Amino acid sequence: MSEAFRVLGTPRFGGILVVSDHASNHVPGDIDLGIDSKLLDQHIAVDIGVGAVGALMAQRPGIAAFQAGASRLVCDVNREPHAPAVIPIASDGHTIPGNALDHTAHMARLLRFHVPYHAGLGQLLDSAPPALILSLHSFTPHLASSFELRPWHVGVLYNEDDRAARIAMPLLEAQGLVVGDQQPYSGKLLNYTMNRHAEADGRPYLGVEIRQDQITDTAGQAVWADRLWALCNQVALKLGE
Repeated sequence: MSEAFRVLGTPRFGGILVVSDHASNHVPGDIDLGIDSKLLDQHIAVDIGVGAVGALMAQRPGIAAFQAGASRLVCDVNREPHAPAVIPIASDGHTIPGNALDHTAHMARLLRFHVPYHAGLGQLLDSAPPALILSLHSFTPHLASSFELRPWHVGVLYNEDDRAARIAMPLLEAQGLVVGDQQPYSGKLLNYTMNRHAEADGRPYLGVEIRQDQITDTAGQAVWADRLWALCNQVALKLGE
């Protein structure tokens, strides 16, 4: 185990692995971001509800969850290591003064969080290759910096490999959900973890973004854990045909 990530459940060959890059809002005590602590409960710090949904899914046989152990404001592990936003100095109109680091401190932060997170995920995938990776995120119904409302209940993201996405989208729509194809973000732009660990090695994956008001309470989290468990099994079976 590492402060950079945690593993829930038992990873199994041919199972399902739920990967959540932004599952935690934890900030280690020796890091001062210089922000109001209330911001740590908002979407700029954590994918709200995702940690709980992944934990519920990992209680089922054949499913495990790999979750980041620190807030995306400490280090965004779903960004290229040399991208400016990997240690953000601002997010949705809020400055993060504690992240104005010199080169030495910047590299130390990456070595502490980004490097072990991806090393741990890579080792897990090699030791227990899953039938499907679920890349699980959530999105805010609207950004503070924009008046645009986001109508989708769930978005499906992908880059070049859309095998799982094409199976999943009609299954979600059949449940009466408003499904975004590459909405509210495009997997062509924001897909570093899956690009590195899935697309680069041909591993099937499904990128899902749940609108946060769907999973802010325990009831919604349970509904989505059940929904995604069934969906992932359907997708994995279809991919194996």
